[in-house]
Amino acid sequence: MQLKFGGAARMVTGSAHLLTLDDGYRILLDCGLAQGRGRHIWDINNTWHFDPKTIDCLVLSHAHIDHSGRIPQLVKEGFSGTIHSTHATRSLCTIMLLDSAKIQERDVEWHNNKLRKKRKKTSKNFRVPLYVSEDVGPAMNLFESHAYNKWFHINEKVEVCFRDQGHILGSASVSLRIKKDDNSFTYVGFTGDIGRPDRPILRDPVQMPEMDYLICESTYGDRDHETGPEQSQTFLEIVKEACCEKKGKLIIPAFSIGRTQEIVYMLDKLESAGMLPPIPVYVDSPLAVNATQIYGTHPECYDDRLHEYMLEDPNPFGFNTLKYIRDVAESKALNSSNEPAIIISSSGMMNAGRVRHHLNNNIDKPNATFLIVGYCSPDTPGGMLKNGIEEIKLFGEIKPVRATVKTMDSFSAHADRKEMVDFLSNQKSLKKIFLVHGEYDTQLAFKSYLEDAGHSNIYIPDLGNELEL
Repeated sequence: MQLKFGGAARMVTGSAHLLTLDDGYRILLDCGLAQGRGRHIWDINNTWHFDPKTIDCLVLSHAHIDHSGRIPQLVKEGFSGTIHSTHATRSLCTIMLLDSAKIQERDVEWHNNKLRKKRKKTSKNFRVPLYVSEDVGPAMNLFESHAYNKWFHINEKVEVCFRDQGHILGSASVSLRIKKDDNSFTYVGFTGDIGRPDRPILRDPVQMPEMDYLICESTYGDRDHETGPEQSQTFLEIVKEACCEKKGKLIIPAFSIGRTQEIVYMLDKLESAGMLPPIPVYVDSPLAVNATQIYGTHPECYDDRLHEYMLEDPNPFGFNTLKYIRDVAESKALNSSNEPAIIISSSGMMNAGRVRHHLNNNIDKPNATFLIVGYCSPDTPGGMLKNGIEEIKLFGEIKPVRATVKTMDSFSAHADRKEMVDFLSNQKSLKKIFLVHGEYDTQLAFKSYLEDAGHSNIYIPDLGNELEL
């Protein structure tokens, strides 16, 4: 067998790992967009490290765009096999891939208009979207969804099992059981994004069966997160400081899937307990609104604590001062309003979506606060603000950073280094671990941490590397 790394190699986004069996059958694990800014990201997303027409099937770990976002492009360029996922992942992909297509259409239009304004005489620098909305339907028609914890065949020699990863709704680890000619088996696993134990809404991650080879994420491989009680208190203090003391806006860039629902659920519990100040809360993201509705249709993914909470509050994603916004005019009105408020808007890295307009309208205001609640690629606006830049270019204009920028990595849906090692604690027969989905320095730190925990034969692949298993 050969394993080729077509994405998320020494970087966090763009998941795509190709397993070619001895008989030539080709299994693609994830097909995600690389996220970030710059020409190199555009080039990465316009380059395949394999021929889409030769892929026999795609096994998708979860719906986040950095894992699923190139699927319509894959189909558009010749893939015609089955896409295997969990039920909730299929539901989320229905809305997320359409949203991704619209963002690409808008971004390409903005890029091309910018060139036209500069009166470029050549069109060689003009771009076309990776795919458009019309390309999403044919991709969704190839989905076949499965329950957790049940082995299913993708061909006569290969079985797959999804186990709950507790990362976002429908997220899963992928276990492959591959039958050899002597009727023994080789086990190849992909962790996908490892979730965190004791988090709200979703169940804890379930350990995978013992693997021979494991592709493992490493996003937070160099740090530990805050604990739950500290997180809730810290969050409430930030709300009070931003909205009550400074009388400004608290703007939370949050991914529409997972992070937004967790923040709303925390605010719901604070409101029910009488601890939340009487300030308006807005979820300003059509995708987040749709995703929250999908969350409501998949209670099979909820943990026991949320089921118990729902006995007292049947709607954990709604309270009196909360408003979900779809309309563009209402979104724009938030920027002209001076009232203290909490605004939750996507995307989490502030490189796309409505949050870019909230950033543009508030970053130079001393009474505004931006709360970054998850991983941001270093070259995105969120990553640059997290790293302390003093000015930022937005919509062609340089603006000073006068707003307060705070970070709470404890909201991350990714396990930290200790939680990842705990997740791997049952893996006693590993021949090799491949670290993906992490910045290279972080991966080096996690490799050392894993070795201290007793693991060995740890490899950090680069983009395009192909290895024999």
